[in-house]
Amino acid sequence: MRVNTHTYWYFEGILPDIFCEDVKRFAKAAQLTKAETGFSHMDNYTVYKKRSLKKLHRTRKSTVTWLDEPWIHLELNRLAKVANIRSGWDLNWKVGEGIQFTEYTRSGHYGWHQDKWEKPLDRPGHPLHNTNRQLSMTVNLSDPKDYSGGCLEFCIIEKGEAKKLKVKEILPKGSVCVFPSEMWHRITPVTRGKRVSLVKWLSE
Repeated sequence: MRVNTHTYWYFEGILPDIFCEDVKRFAKAAQLTKAETGFSHMDNYTVYKKRSLKKLHRTRKSTVTWLDEPWIHLELNRLAKVANIRSGWDLNWKVGEGIQFTEYTRSGHYGWHQDKWEKPLDRPGHPLHNTNRQLSMTVNLSDPKDYSGGCLEFCIIEKGEAKKLKVKEILPKGSVCVFPSEMWHRITPVTRGKRVSLVKWLSE
């Protein structure tokens, strides 16, 4: 279903429980590491000018590992294509990255950020050389009873003011959210339990 054209598209509970549990088993065999942090440029917007630089940093607290199983890529690519067509974005991509498996425990979060880079990746010889992220997607692998907080939110700017959109539609386990990589988004702090998800990006 589409919500606010050009913002996001979601599939509620579309992936079966066996898929979610298989993904978690594969990830369990890999080593989780602390996720990297970056810097947010949201201070360019009027609504954020009064915030301190410390609060404007793209703060992140989570652990991640990377998965590259063909069966996971195939399923997520299929949903990405459906969302891209039905939403009317008609974005193009030719390559995908490894899939990020992420765990957010108590107080885990990811501040406001964009997935799209400021300029195409400049790494000659790299599969992603001279490409940039066009489409992003996140998969909820957790039962909503297992955690509190940890909500995906989008921020859109209308007439110089920020408007937050809370994506409650993907709370059910196996739900997927697809969105253009230029969209500002965040994961709010987890207040109880553990939130587990997948993130995938498609680039051109």
